[in-house]
Amino acid sequence: MSTKELIDAGKTAIGIEFGSTRIKAVMVDDKGNPIAQGGFGWENQYVDGIWTYSLEMIWKGLQEAYADLLADVKKQYDTVIKTTGAIGFSAMMHGYMAFDKEDNLLVPFRTWRNTITEEAAAALTKEFGFNIPQRWSIAHLHQAILNKEEHVKDINFFTTLAGYIHWQLSGEKVLGVGDASGMFPIDSTTRNYNEDYLTKYDKVLADYGFEWNIRGILPKVLVAGENAGVLTAEGAAKLDVSGNLQAGIPMCPPEGDAGTGMVATNSVAVRTGNVSAGTSIFAMVVMEKALSKVHEEIDVVTTPVGDDVAMVHCNNCTSDINAWANIFREYSAAMGIEVDTDKLYTTLFKAALDGAPDCGGLAGFNYFSGEPVTGFDEGRPVFMRKVNADFSFANFMRLHLYSAVSTLKVGLDILLKEEDVKVDKLYGHGGFFKTKEVGQRIMSAATGGPITVMETAGEGGAWGMAVLALYLMNNKVSLSEFLNGTIFAGEEGTTITADADEVAGFDKFMELFNATIPVEKAAVEVL
Repeated sequence: MSTKELIDAGKTAIGIEFGSTRIKAVMVDDKGNPIAQGGFGWENQYVDGIWTYSLEMIWKGLQEAYADLLADVKKQYDTVIKTTGAIGFSAMMHGYMAFDKEDNLLVPFRTWRNTITEEAAAALTKEFGFNIPQRWSIAHLHQAILNKEEHVKDINFFTTLAGYIHWQLSGEKVLGVGDASGMFPIDSTTRNYNEDYLTKYDKVLADYGFEWNIRGILPKVLVAGENAGVLTAEGAAKLDVSGNLQAGIPMCPPEGDAGTGMVATNSVAVRTGNVSAGTSIFAMVVMEKALSKVHEEIDVVTTPVGDDVAMVHCNNCTSDINAWANIFREYSAAMGIEVDTDKLYTTLFKAALDGAPDCGGLAGFNYFSGEPVTGFDEGRPVFMRKVNADFSFANFMRLHLYSAVSTLKVGLDILLKEEDVKVDKLYGHGGFFKTKEVGQRIMSAATGGPITVMETAGEGGAWGMAVLALYLMNNKVSLSEFLNGTIFAGEEGTTITADADEVAGFDKFMELFNATIPVEKAAVEVL
């Protein structure tokens, strides 16, 4: 069948992901190849001390991204999407969306970026004997309880952004296990919430006299390949304002961006891992066995099928690079030179490879927001240099690429060196790896091992979500078998390993990074 015929026959799948700066929609054919895409750019707002996105912007963004997908389909294939084989939604993980019995949002959406739950996260970590990061949904809920927020007594349901979208379009209060593992700890043997911890938390709640219990307000957990409902007529109208999309389309479990990243890099099997580097950065490794002890720097989440994953998550990655890129853009404009965005970033990234392996005495922090891995509730971007530093353009750019991954290295050293977690392959994806070789080489210097980038890595989480939707239509084998046999068959990717000098240089840079942490603390205090 031609691509147009596949679209008209509904033998495609669609994935839509709400990233931090872009909502992206991808349609794939029956082999997982991207055939059309759309997108919508957006930014979070900082309102009353909370990082959030308004409901109005969420729906506007979804409709605009889907409309852009429609336009691409019309332009390429001169047809209109009326149905598809399956559809799935994913989004930035964690955060907090709480609703009352009338389905009203009780407080503005609190995103993963908020570092306002330190007290709750510490208390729950102690209660469970299991690390609860600040950005997890249960930490946000418990902090609201500790803060005696008025809305808490009225909670009837809470979920993530992906879970909210799925619920509104299907009527089903469900969540993929990977995204659910960022709400409440998962037992990988049952592929469901940890019963012991649920019982412990209900005992904690008993002191407050709420009408609800934790089991009653959490979404139902599903694993990849399970049916998560169908697109309702109301949902179809909300998604496609043109009115062409038909109801009844099967929907796969909604997932988090960590899960879609694992799918997009074929790293759902044991001893595989991936590094996702964009607005935030996180590394994930599918573990053979449990960690020996609790580490506040390491989260334990799951793959989309429920296997345990060690995750090092850092709130900050490319935002500071983007800010400096804009400075160079403005400078070029002042000089009367218009610079193409792709050329600008490629030039900046490639310059970094000419820098000294240790950045020549330059140092800095890319902290736009707090960074719990290094103990920061708030962040301030800082650039500094020694008096005798080699202050060159190449070293300046290398410093900012190092800064983007330096906090991740703090957590990875615990995982790979202290816990001796084994990784056969580590895949990279996200904007940090877009410029050929550069991001891979920098990340390899940080990890001390090879980094592989697949040809499809640039497709990102929305493509990974589309693949999970396609898996709903082809779930007779395991997810790993489906990925290896259908999606990634014959694809090896490109692997780069930093040389010994680069690894040693990064280690030397980290000495300066650790020594200057007090400078970042002072910046938070006085700026």
